[in-house]
Amino acid sequence: MMITIKACTIEDVDALRTISIETFTETFEAENDPAQLAAYLERAYNVAQLKKELSNPDSQFFFAILDGEVAGYLKVNANNAQTEAMGEEAFELERIYVRRKFQGSGVGKALYDQAITCAGELNKREIWLGVWEHNHKALAFYRKHGFVQTGAHTFYMGDDAQVDLIMAKPLRP
Repeated sequence: MMITIKACTIEDVDALRTISIETFTETFEAENDPAQLAAYLERAYNVAQLKKELSNPDSQFFFAILDGEVAGYLKVNANNAQTEAMGEEAFELERIYVRRKFQGSGVGKALYDQAITCAGELNKREIWLGVWEHNHKALAFYRKHGFVQTGAHTFYMGDDAQVDLIMAKPLRP
């Protein structure tokens, strides 16, 4: 099975919206209030918001294609597009979302490798991310790849304040 990584463009907004809602819901619906989840999905993944993010020159989106289907996607941020002020030497891995039926197929690793490549192309010193404290599968993935917790911040699922762990990994001295 060959995984192909494709940069997303503004023309991909509908497919991006679909996979964003699907993967976020698959991952978080069991442990969150449906109304709070719905409010978050509407705010984060409406077409206007996604077009704004796709148009930001300091953000990049990539689809992972497997068996002719979009299996997952990646969003990374540099400079002022980062969701936290981490400085010019830092690079944010904001999202690796993989559709449930493709989990365990190497899609997450392929997207992670793309994030590392992007950070290297920009000569960044560190890569960081925020991950929900209860997302044990993601936490294990990032720890396996050398990330360590460096802090925490509040993430809002609708109006519900939750804790995201900030994890980081040096890329070069």
